[in-house]
This record gives sequence, structure tokens and C-alpha cells, in this order.
Amino acid sequence: MDLIKRHVHMDIQKSHVNTQLTLDDDYNIPETMGDVFKLLIDKGRLQTEEVKVSEDHVTVKGRLYFSALYLSENSSKNIQNINGSISFEEFIHMEGIENGDNVKVAGEIENLSLSLINSRKLSIKAIISLTLSAEEIRDEETTVEIKCDVPVEYQKKRMDIAEIAVDKKDIYRIRETFELPSGLPNVSEILWEDYQIGDLEFKVQEQKMTLHGEINLFLLYEAEGEDAKARWYETVIPFGGTIDCGGCTDEMMPDIQYEIGHQEIEVRPDSDGEERSFAIDMVLDLSIKLYREEQIEILADAYGVTNELETKTRNGTYRSLLVRNNGKCRTEGRLRVKNSEIRMLQICHSTGNVVIDDMEIVENGIAIEGAIDVQILYVTTDDHIPFYTIKGSIPFVHTVDVQGIDQDCIYTINVTIEQLAVNMMDSEELEIRAVCDVQALVFRTVHENIISEIECRDADMDKMSRLPGIVGYVAKKGDTLWQIGKKYYVPIKQIKETNGLTSDELHPGEKLLIVKTIGQMTGH
Repeated sequence: MDLIKRHVHMDIQKSHVNTQLTLDDDYNIPETMGDVFKLLIDKGRLQTEEVKVSEDHVTVKGRLYFSALYLSENSSKNIQNINGSISFEEFIHMEGIENGDNVKVAGEIENLSLSLINSRKLSIKAIISLTLSAEEIRDEETTVEIKCDVPVEYQKKRMDIAEIAVDKKDIYRIRETFELPSGLPNVSEILWEDYQIGDLEFKVQEQKMTLHGEINLFLLYEAEGEDAKARWYETVIPFGGTIDCGGCTDEMMPDIQYEIGHQEIEVRPDSDGEERSFAIDMVLDLSIKLYREEQIEILADAYGVTNELETKTRNGTYRSLLVRNNGKCRTEGRLRVKNSEIRMLQICHSTGNVVIDDMEIVENGIAIEGAIDVQILYVTTDDHIPFYTIKGSIPFVHTVDVQGIDQDCIYTINVTIEQLAVNMMDSEELEIRAVCDVQALVFRTVHENIISEIECRDADMDKMSRLPGIVGYVAKKGDTLWQIGKKYYVPIKQIKETNGLTSDELHPGEKLLIVKTIGQMTGH
């Protein structure tokens, strides 16, 4: 007797941990730079440098890179930029992790605070969260067919699965150029830049993927010439291209995460030799998963007609797609200038970052609580302080509709800012309106008893002889032809032919005639 088996590739979550750590350090202003009078705007970026895995523990080494724009009173340059970094190393407990496991680390800056200790020293404080996940690709050996030389009845069961087809890391390099509009002066020095990736879409094709998106870019720069004032420019730069992806097809379902890695902008001379052209070099670090959805038939049960069969089973774990959901979350709020002396004249630039505080499975959905941390750079009414910043947090709540979700489901939620609108109510108050794009991918965890072995042996003749040759059987509620055939060692086809049945459906009270004969090999 031969069992035909298929290897189904499943990505099984082995361990998952969220942890939070606080970074606290001082930063000395370089001697070549002026004293700090006021901090204007800041930003940070996390980079994981090393991940060491040992039994039940993971050591993560990384670095927090920070930048700040500040006003200086005792320097020829009124606005200056500083860059620095803080290293960190965290020893994290992960139950069940072993040396050699592949642990993915995703970091997020939940709070970054730069403050003045004195004019030559800054205090850098940050709260960062690290999400560690370890998955393994497991081949579930699944019995789908049986071949036998003796008459055997077998039963199959259909099962929807989402099989992992591609699981890899890759990068996509963005190289784009643009020029300043004619109405703006030439560039002497870039003081500040801010990048936001928007409307990024991936499309799976044969042996490749395409991606399209846009860079929302803000530049603050010092103008060239005698009137070297700070000017700003905002633009949207579209980009797109392809990524080689062997083994993928256009029917596969993507689950792709990305982070901005290397990012650089360079000022170049234009065709007239003036400093008005810019070159962007940016790298997207991609974590690519592609799933193949299909319906397979597995061998659910079998019995012999002339022989005794003994089946052995084991538990198999699979994933099936429950829902792929795209939704919108809207929120709004107001912020006031804390220092009423630094009033607003004009908004220069606004940026937001989504911070998720809590996420949990609820009845028929996933509840999300979080906030959008916003930072608004504006022109002031004070000539001595030309720019200043408002920081604030706009909370939001949202529930992703997932009918039939349970605590065993595995999900990925991505919340990104689609629109951020900032309006001045007056010189001291701002109105913030935001629309977030919420993408959810939810898998149901399916546990099935899989037939791993079938032992065929000669029938127990004493048992067979005690079975009546003809039986009149009255169907009870819940009875099936399969159960009756297995009880009396009779093929399903024979029961149907004897009783003139055209389907496998039975009704309570229905009378059947069961005749014990040697059947032919059939399958159901």
C-alpha cells in the first residue's frame, strides 16, 4: 500500500517578542559649530547592526541616528545642523529560540526628545520599541492519495491553504534627480531634508515584482549670494521599477514590509553650472513574502472491504487566508503654541509618524489604539527667531473588520499616513486632520489530523463471519454512508446501487438494505 504525499510549505511563527528600551545620552556640540540658542526641529532613525541568537535569548546591537536643526547667536551662520548617534545593546529573552534560528528585528522610535543642557551640550532621550520574530519554513508532509492492490474505500477532505512560495530579503535603490523652480534662488547649503514614502504599491508578475511610489521631499536650504536667507522647497518625486523574484507568479499574494535604509541628497550644478540640481540616492530594505492560495484535497479516512486497515495520524498545522482588508482611519485635533511669544506667521512643513500603543483581537475584528506624532516647522513673527517648531500627538482608535477572527489567527497590520493637513486657526493654534491607510492581512491557523501511515492486514475472519449477510438499516440523525459502509465493510458505491441512491445524502428514518459482498476498489 502506497501513500502519495505532498510537501506543503508553511511559515510557522516560532517565537514573537515585543520589548521597549530607553536611551539617554549627552551630545557635545563640535568646536567648529556655533553655540545653541534654540532647537528648531529634530528627527531620528534606527539601524540594527547585529543580531546574535543563542538558546532562548537574542542580543540586538544597533544605533539611533539623530539630527537637529538649531539657531545660533554667536556665529556667522544663524541656522545650523548637527548629526550624531547613540549605540545600544539589548539582551532579550525569546522562549524556544535556538542557535541558528533566523530572527527578524523591527525597530520603532516611540519618542525622541532633544533638549538643551547648555549652549554646548544637548540631552538626547529616546524610547524605542523592538519587535523580534522568528519563523521557520516547515514542510507539512500531507497525504493526498492512496494506491493499493486490495479493495479500499477512501474519503477525501478539501482544505483551503495559503502556502508560502517566496520568503526573502532584498533591496530597491531609488536614484532620482530634480531641479529647483526658476523662482527660487540657488543653493549654498542644505540645512535640512525630510523624506516620506507615499502611495507605495507592489504588483507581482511572472518572475518579478514591480513597485511604484513617490517621495515626498522637504528641503530647507541657505540661499546663495549676499542675502543668504533660509529658503524651503517641497516636491513630490515619483519612482518605480522592477525587482527580480524567481519563482513568483502573478497569482501570488504579497506581504511586503519595507524600511528606508541609506538616504542621501547631493547638490549638483545644472546645465548652466549653477547649484540648482539635486540627486537623491535612497535604499529601501524589503522583507518579501509571497503566498500561493489554493485548495487541496487530503486523505481523511480509509477502510478495507476485504482487509483490515489501521490508520495512524499526526497533527498538521496550516494557514488559510481569512481576510485581506484595506481601510481608512480619520482623526483630527488641535495644537497650541506653548510659548505665546513665538507666534506663527506661516507653516513651512509638517510631518507625522504613526505610533501604535495597543493592538488586540476583539469580536469580529482587530482593535487598534495609537497616535500620530506630528512636528510642524513654521515661520515666526519674531525676526530673531525666524523658524520654530510645534510638536504634538493626535490620538486615534480604529477597528479592522475581520469576521470570524479568533485568538489563534496570525495577522500583519500596517498603518501609514495617507494625508496630513495642517491649518492655522490663528497665530497660536493649529488644526490637524489626518487620514491613515490601514492594511490588514489575517491568516487562520488550521489544525488537521493527517494520515501518516496505513497498515493493511488480513481481515479478522471471526469478526467478518459474525457480520450478517443482509442488514436492514434505518438511518438516524447524523448518519452518513461512509460510517455505515465502514461499519459493515461494504463499498459506498454498492450501498448506493443496492438502494437506488443518486447522492450521498441521508435523511433520518430512511431505510437501507446492506448486502455483505466483496466490493470493487472505489474512491469517495
